[in-house]
Amino acid sequence: MKAVVLGADDRFRLSEVAEPVPGPGEVAVRVAYAGVQWGDVLVRDGHFPLPRPFVPGFEAAGRIVAVGEGVPGERLGEQVLALVGGGGFAEVVTAPSALALRADGIDARTAAAAGWIAPTAHELVDAVARTGPGDSVLIHAASGGVGTLAAQFAAAAGARRIVGVAGSAEKADYARQFGYHHVLTRGQFPEELGEETFDVILDPVGGATRVANLARLASHGRLVVYGNLAGFDPVDVPVNDLLMNGQSLLTYNSHLLSGTDPARLAAGAARALAMLAAGSVRVDVTAEHELGDVEAAIANLANGATRGKSIVRVG
Repeated sequence: MKAVVLGADDRFRLSEVAEPVPGPGEVAVRVAYAGVQWGDVLVRDGHFPLPRPFVPGFEAAGRIVAVGEGVPGERLGEQVLALVGGGGFAEVVTAPSALALRADGIDARTAAAAGWIAPTAHELVDAVARTGPGDSVLIHAASGGVGTLAAQFAAAAGARRIVGVAGSAEKADYARQFGYHHVLTRGQFPEELGEETFDVILDPVGGATRVANLARLASHGRLVVYGNLAGFDPVDVPVNDLLMNGQSLLTYNSHLLSGTDPARLAAGAARALAMLAAGSVRVDVTAEHELGDVEAAIANLANGATRGKSIVRVG
């Protein structure tokens, strides 16, 4: 079968590889579309210690064509979104049965675009930050896949004010269509906010932005950390100050959750997919690539050229 392989020289090549066979508790999915996400950038840059050659791609949508031991045969033919630890940029990928999620009412293109961003955004807003009616919410990387969905989930949860921060004026304009009441550029944060504080802040950035976010928390506010786009340098957190103001710093790691509690991840993903199917939220596909163009798609995401979600057409 055809697959994109990342070699020891950090290059992506379209290659012929053996078709994978599902093991116990797994299914094989014939891939129609695969999503491009930040994990692909981290793998390319060596932040995940994965052996090379490696077939990247962490989210794929298609139909189940084989099942492993312990998986009911009735699952054959199901249209699913598969959340995987790699292998998505290929004609066939294997996935844990628990993370091959039924995508009823959603076409394969949309399911692949939802990928990890839909369950991540939903869990950040709902389960981790516990966003509720009347909350004010600040979301960084507002024009990205998670950011565009998080604004919609926050609105669905009853947030009274949703503010975004985007990397440029163009990205800020793009983000506004997803329900933000106000969107700043990165250069305008935090000065343009004046004295405004927030009940919920979603931070995938880190560094100086994380320090600024701590100062923007309202009493009993929740700062949720789920990435380090600005780098991995540690940030000092004044825990005693948080305590005195009833504030919380929380983290979310979807990759870790897929190994420690896949049932929880699957349940959150199912809720997010149901909202997509109902039309109460949407995911915006801004670029569609061929399988041979994976390297360019990942480079575009890494250098900030991607808005919304980009996908790869496989089948």
